[in-house]
Amino acid sequence: MGHFMAFVTVAIWGSTFVFTKMLLLNGLSPAQIFTLRFLIAYVLLLAFELATRRQSFRLVSRSWRDELLMLLLGVSGGSLYFLTENAAMLYTTATNTSLIVCSCPLFAMLLIALVYRKSERFTGVQVVGSLLACLGMAVVVMNGHFVLHLSPKGDMLAFGACLCWAVYSLLMKAVTERYSTFFITRKVFFYGLLTILPYYVVFPGFPSMEVIFSRGVIWNLLFLSVVASMICFLVWNWVIRRLGAVIATNWVYFNPITTILFAWWLLHEQITPWFLLGTALILTGMFLCEKRHSA
Repeated sequence: MGHFMAFVTVAIWGSTFVFTKMLLLNGLSPAQIFTLRFLIAYVLLLAFELATRRQSFRLVSRSWRDELLMLLLGVSGGSLYFLTENAAMLYTTATNTSLIVCSCPLFAMLLIALVYRKSERFTGVQVVGSLLACLGMAVVVMNGHFVLHLSPKGDMLAFGACLCWAVYSLLMKAVTERYSTFFITRKVFFYGLLTILPYYVVFPGFPSMEVIFSRGVIWNLLFLSVVASMICFLVWNWVIRRLGAVIATNWVYFNPITTILFAWWLLHEQITPWFLLGTALILTGMFLCEKRHSA
């Protein structure tokens, strides 16, 4: 069930490019899209918890150190991650961005190995499996066109997004045992929104209510807010609790696969042999990681 829910979540995240593109075409900026997504998701999640009177409901963490961890989660998995990833697309190619951002499982494994040296020891089989999955992801993204256009500014921004998600996975490992999935997810939304506010000091402006409630915006925004943000973040945080940070993060390698499948389904783009080869490498690599991990 953990792997199935991870696959569903990554599949939904892989489809969000279409809905985000529609919002961009309607005049919204990446920061405005992120703010509206997290704001709607936070309000709905808070209302749901209050309406159901969940016994685990709480507004603040048990200590200021834990509250600081929640702040870091909101930055690494929210505001800073989305800003660096979206900004990278302005300065480098989509291929470069996908390759760098989707390699975050390798960095997550490295960070967790460094921080949890005693409890998390990765074997050669796990490392080979992760490298194999990473290679498969590269094959899928590049699709037979082995040309990279270096852009230091854009590539560094994409690398920053990659590190943000790796840090998010590391921090999630530290808090999942002490707090509920609902509490952690709500805190991620709250601090994501709080830390995006300085951006509007530098780049002021926000879409009008008429624009937000127009047909070309509201339905795409609701999908990104309710499904891709609120539900998917809840499920993903549960998946990390269930599978562990390393195994769960390896599912990020599937992101470009689901994106291409979604484009094939809705946009009638062609499935190439390179896609099939890369998919096989990703599946093999993840099988090696999970098999050894379970043993």
